[in-house]
Amino acid sequence: MIKQKLNILQVSTFDHAGGAEKIAWDLFTSFRRLGHGSWMAVGTKRSQDPDVLCIPKRTNEFTHFLQQIVQHLPYSRVLNNRIELFTHPRQIHSFIKGYENFNYPGTLDVLNLPPNRPDILHCHNLHGGYFDLRALPWLSKQVPTVLTLHDAWLLSGHCAHSFDCKRWKTGCGNCPNLSIYPSIRRDATAYNWQRKADIFKKSRVFIGTPSQWLMDKVNQSILKPAIIESKIIPNGVNLNIFHPAEKEKVREKLGFPPDAKILLFAANGIRKNIWKDYRTLKASLGKIADSGTKLLCIALGEDAPPEYIGENEIRFVPYQKDYQKVACYYQAADIYVHPSRADTFPTTILEALASGTPVVASNVGGVPEQIAEGKTGFLVPVGDADAMADRLLKLLSDENLITQMGNEASIDAKRRFTLDRMVNEYIKFYRKTINEEKRL
Repeated sequence: MIKQKLNILQVSTFDHAGGAEKIAWDLFTSFRRLGHGSWMAVGTKRSQDPDVLCIPKRTNEFTHFLQQIVQHLPYSRVLNNRIELFTHPRQIHSFIKGYENFNYPGTLDVLNLPPNRPDILHCHNLHGGYFDLRALPWLSKQVPTVLTLHDAWLLSGHCAHSFDCKRWKTGCGNCPNLSIYPSIRRDATAYNWQRKADIFKKSRVFIGTPSQWLMDKVNQSILKPAIIESKIIPNGVNLNIFHPAEKEKVREKLGFPPDAKILLFAANGIRKNIWKDYRTLKASLGKIADSGTKLLCIALGEDAPPEYIGENEIRFVPYQKDYQKVACYYQAADIYVHPSRADTFPTTILEALASGTPVVASNVGGVPEQIAEGKTGFLVPVGDADAMADRLLKLLSDENLITQMGNEASIDAKRRFTLDRMVNEYIKFYRKTINEEKRL
């Protein structure tokens, strides 16, 4: 029996940006390759793909001019939001009060953007200054709506990750850190939390998360009443791009020393990224330098002058759009190191594992669900530079162990974290949601 092709509209902050956007993009291109109708509606378009559609914004020529100037600058997302705010004076009141800004009327037109009526609306991150969350009840009654959570913003009064704070369970208020992205000026977190709770009570959605850790949070949250069905679908990576390769050849291509011990860390804006833990990375590299071990640490995702810890170099490499080149960095590294303060299910770890590179990472969020402890990598306590240095030295001193764990990592990635598996699981989930909606 030939199954009917689906028309799938995804919603994402950007078409190209960080890990969440990459998952949405990989799904979008994979669905299209399989013959489904596939479109992406975004707040900000960076590609030239004709099937990427911009969600209309209430804007004017001056606003548009300023946004075009800043779109390629660091922190463009924050700058875009500020431009939109201060060129629309009526939004200033909400900004001063600390209310989350949902004033994006173009959201109501999202189902009309693609040439064919969507069978499925699949939303990814809905923060970032482009989507009116108040439209969710209406949208979810028009078409089966899937929400994939890449962070915990939908569950809280403003933050994408709550760290150790538990107020998101009970109503927020008295927020311990208003500066966490997406930041707000005043503590209106109780109001924001209640407004989201009221929206979800009127919505009917299907929830996907990449990790059990995040699904557990969802089931304790204000989002729970809106859920018809939920499913854990781990993220996947393209094994045609991310796979083991001959290290010497890749290093020659990148201009790296053939016999150096090389660590890799990849993130957007590495040094100031509040989710990552550059301080712990530097501290652990200092302890490694003290041991007399020489290495090169590649920091992929930021353009900055090199830093030196003793004789060891941290070499910064700007964000790379070409996935084939990104894969070369994983293939060239001996170890992928991932110090983090908050993480859901980082794609960078999956890319490293698929490339046959063992991982040393902070034991946080969904990361333990990615790494087989002692087989494909090591987990260390958050902020523990001593433990991170110890595990890195254990690997750096034993090339056979690096090879063994790298082989296990590649095998495990093929079994659990392929792009094809993720795509097929979402297609099955879509069909199930459509059938569920017909029965309701």
